[in-house]
Amino acid sequence: FKTLVLNVNKAKTNVILGKENKVIYGNGKINDYIGDLVFEISPLSFFQVNPLQTEVLYNKALEYANLGENDIVFDIYCGIGTISLFLAQKAKKVYGIEIVEEAIKDAKRNAALNKLDNVEFYVGKAEEVVQKMYKQGKRANVVVVDPPRKGCDVKLLNAITNINAERIVYVSCDPSTLARDLAILEENGYKTTTVQPVDMFPQTAHIENVALLIKER
Repeated sequence: FKTLVLNVNKAKTNVILGKENKVIYGNGKINDYIGDLVFEISPLSFFQVNPLQTEVLYNKALEYANLGENDIVFDIYCGIGTISLFLAQKAKKVYGIEIVEEAIKDAKRNAALNKLDNVEFYVGKAEEVVQKMYKQGKRANVVVVDPPRKGCDVKLLNAITNINAERIVYVSCDPSTLARDLAILEENGYKTTTVQPVDMFPQTAHIENVALLIKER
């Protein structure tokens, strides 16, 4: 599928994309594959630009999650559901959380496209949605986070700690904020056992990392 979309952003902020899209050619969306999964992507939704290494990255996250048929997962900063759907192939249930409403719409479509019915998606600020879900009685024994470069809000890290999950898989695109957030989680009863770098952007200074934290008993 090919399409050309003009994005209009008149705001003078550090946000790259505006909310107005003008479709010049095609239907305004594209499809891409990661492994056997297909993803429909709209202009305002985030998607990794290196699909071959993305499969490596997500398979590593899936390996660290070490999911069985009875495991329940919170996937925080889920975007269009890329990691969520990888996890849903192994887990009993996956709850995806994302602040971008258009991304959540894509995530729901992608779950349907891949015929995965054991995943639910929620839109809102991660720290608020996690606390609300916890109060509603929703629990997870595995948490996966894939935040932007600024890392996780302290309120979110506290909310994750309250879930008391057995394992946390942290996918990071910034080593400095990853180190900061791992230190906070370790202060709250978790131990970082493994960190695996994945080079998504060859010949640049940027590096992705996947970290596994285990709840200390």
